[in-house]
Amino acid sequence: MPRTTNAPARKRRKKRLFDQAKGFRGGRSKLYRTARETVMRSMAYSYRDRKVRKREFRRLWITRIRAAVNARGMSYSSFIHCLGQAGVKIDRKIMAELAVRQPEIFNQLVDQVRSFAAKG
Repeated sequence: MPRTTNAPARKRRKKRLFDQAKGFRGGRSKLYRTARETVMRSMAYSYRDRKVRKREFRRLWITRIRAAVNARGMSYSSFIHCLGQAGVKIDRKIMAELAVRQPEIFNQLVDQVRSFAAKG
């Protein structure tokens, strides 16, 4: 009985790996072992950085809101605190967009929060 090989499956596996390694420099896209290591590492980085991207965007939104609120004479922490007490349900992403693209609406929001803070 002749021996069998795993050639079709092996070829598919290697082809998939080299397709993923496309665009890498030098042996990282040409040599199987190096390409495999690089692809595995890139997958780990992409998994990690999908989480990091969310953190970075939240930091950006907070920075934008802080700058807009400080320009209107209020601190970010008191603004967020009074916003929650006033029962306004707007997330930071939307507030940052309002602060950058529609400052007149953001002014109304700050005035509403400021009036609530004055009451309580």
